[in-house]
Amino acid sequence: MRELVRTVWSQITVRDVLIQFVVFAAYFLMGQLGLSFAYVNPSASAVWAPAGIALAAFLTLGSRVWPAVLLAAFLVNVTTAGSIVTSLAIAIGNTLEAALGAYLVNRFAAGREAFRSSNTVFRFTAIIALCCTPVSATVGVMALALSGFAAWANFATIWMTWWLGDLSGILVVTPLIILWSTGPFRRRWTEVAEAMSLLILLIPTGLLVFGNLIGSHDKNYPLEFMCVPLFLWAAFRLGRREAISVVAILSVIAVWGSHLGYGPFVRASANESFLLLQSYTSMWAVVSVALAAVVSEHRQSAELSRALAITDPLTGLANFRRLNEVLTTEIARSSRTGRPFALLFLDLNGLKKINDRYGHLAGNHALRRVADALRKSCRSTDTPARFGGDEFVAILPETDEAGGQVVARRVADRVAADLTAKPPLSISTGIAVYPRDGLTPAMMLAAADSVLYQVKVARPGPRRRVASGR
Repeated sequence: MRELVRTVWSQITVRDVLIQFVVFAAYFLMGQLGLSFAYVNPSASAVWAPAGIALAAFLTLGSRVWPAVLLAAFLVNVTTAGSIVTSLAIAIGNTLEAALGAYLVNRFAAGREAFRSSNTVFRFTAIIALCCTPVSATVGVMALALSGFAAWANFATIWMTWWLGDLSGILVVTPLIILWSTGPFRRRWTEVAEAMSLLILLIPTGLLVFGNLIGSHDKNYPLEFMCVPLFLWAAFRLGRREAISVVAILSVIAVWGSHLGYGPFVRASANESFLLLQSYTSMWAVVSVALAAVVSEHRQSAELSRALAITDPLTGLANFRRLNEVLTTEIARSSRTGRPFALLFLDLNGLKKINDRYGHLAGNHALRRVADALRKSCRSTDTPARFGGDEFVAILPETDEAGGQVVARRVADRVAADLTAKPPLSISTGIAVYPRDGLTPAMMLAAADSVLYQVKVARPGPRRRVASGR
């Protein structure tokens, strides 16, 4: 037993201890704050951010955080109301809620990636609402009722408050933590400026809706619809991270305002006010993140479509459409600057023989080998492309004939030096220079192709050849 304890203790690092402490402190402090809004029962609050903290910790750090969650949940309740037994039962229920939620979300909703797709966002919501939060609410309220700390007649009200508090806490806090703890964080300055503009409008709008910014005697104007444009702005323009941040900021303002008696959800019963508020917050948390995910999916689909439209699927190089666009642009630029550019026209020798002898899969692999050699031989400013069949083209900005010859030899050497792959390959190359060999894309391509054809006819064979237009 001592050896087991010594082994376990030796595996605990300072980082593990720090992680446990951070999770414990965050849960405990937010739990104390949440129970200050417990109106229907000292142990049941409609504002319960610790549920979101616990689930985020389980999803990002794994099940090793359960001791911190269990201890924090126990201390929060035992120092507020109830007995040791009820506090322990509540702590177990809260820990099971987070552990079960993490398991089901990892199993059915992509885990930490749950907020990157609208489909998994709704799966996440269903799992939390129907499978996880009922566990904590049922265990907690049963423990209070059986021990006499809650009346059975109030079971349904307390259960609903408990369930909705955990649900809203998870739907707001969990995506907030996960999305801000995962990158990338790079933003263009225009996006940062837009986010700051949204924040500048967000705070006064929140104070107007959920506070008493205008100082009116009527403290409960039905102005909650004024928040909708801000939710949509963040979702459609900025992204998932900013969308859930808007909901979280407005949620804090709304809780503060409702506690003071301001806002459209205030009723005669304080608990009823918070139930209405948390229903509103939960709905917009799901809708905002889902909309942001839909917009992100649409953008990725558009980018993929754009990439497929200009990329050769076999080699990954630019296709003929992209080649023609770049060539037209380069001719216009060269005409303005007066600087020449070179056009390489490359041909893989003997592709038909490779297909006949080794099969078409080997032929495709040979084309990819040439494409890879061409890509590695070009600069970032160059445009390598597949012209069609066994022919490739490279546009070399601000390059004369000598520079084109250097690149052509570099490609040929790379192809010939690849001795590990079979069969051995060789290429032939023709070079055209603007404006000497043509003034339009068609003329440039025809000139380079003509030189290439003349070289292949004059000197057929497996060796590489490099020629230029005159």
